[in-house]
Amino acid sequence: MKTPKRIQPLVAEGLVDEVIRQLMSGKEATVYIVRCGEEIRCAKVYKEANQRSFRKNAFYQEGRKTKNSRQARAMEKGSRYGRQMQEEAWQSAEVDALYRLAAAGVRVPLPYICHEGVLLMDLVTDAEGDPAPRLNDIELSAAQAREFHAGLLNQVVRMLCAGIIHGDLSEYNILVGCHGPVIIDLPQAVDAAGNSNAGTMLERDVANLASYFSRFAPELDGSEYGKEIWQLYQAGRLSPESELTGRIEIEQRSADVDAVLEEVKLALQEEARRQLYQAG
Repeated sequence: MKTPKRIQPLVAEGLVDEVIRQLMSGKEATVYIVRCGEEIRCAKVYKEANQRSFRKNAFYQEGRKTKNSRQARAMEKGSRYGRQMQEEAWQSAEVDALYRLAAAGVRVPLPYICHEGVLLMDLVTDAEGDPAPRLNDIELSAAQAREFHAGLLNQVVRMLCAGIIHGDLSEYNILVGCHGPVIIDLPQAVDAAGNSNAGTMLERDVANLASYFSRFAPELDGSEYGKEIWQLYQAGRLSPESELTGRIEIEQRSADVDAVLEEVKLALQEEARRQLYQAG
């Protein structure tokens, strides 16, 4: 096929020899199968910010570190240079996350280079060597669903132990490779320690897994793995070997009615003083 304009610089640099075909197009990028020497890989071409349907970037970027203060100020002001830096940060976040997660034993595609908005990385394949299907595109038995769910929970735990939360995990960004599920699409990856929304997003990712796999294994519906994982993480007791139950212990304490009434009384007194002050 004709080489897409965005991939032409990689061809000129000798990083890509041939674009074989388009593999998929999503809300943030278009992915192509390419040949690099004797290797078949994929090239993820990021869409421009005004073409992406993914929103709430700031929600995910909280806690990320920028290279220097000038870039940080430009990004805050939204200048042309700042928008360019935001795009580079959005793309490099995925590359950084992929390297960190691969080193932590998480099943993700191995990246090679990100050049002018194009990420070159491993092509995930099935047992026949064809591009792996998305989890959403295959039928599962109850036993397979339980096996995949348990395996992906362990991947989520390994990610969190490496300080990363996917932030948008679902059956649409998990591929089923020859050795099992592989997690993809990480430009919105969240810094677990630096983002105030981290716990909420971790629980949502895990809830998405339970919701999908419960279609095949109904007993997974209503499990509390997300809350359990986050509680262990906050307590400093989470590890890839942590045994999860899907249940959490809710602390049961009787309400201190007298203390509550005292708080209400103090609040009323403060409001009365405030009104007297304004009247004077």
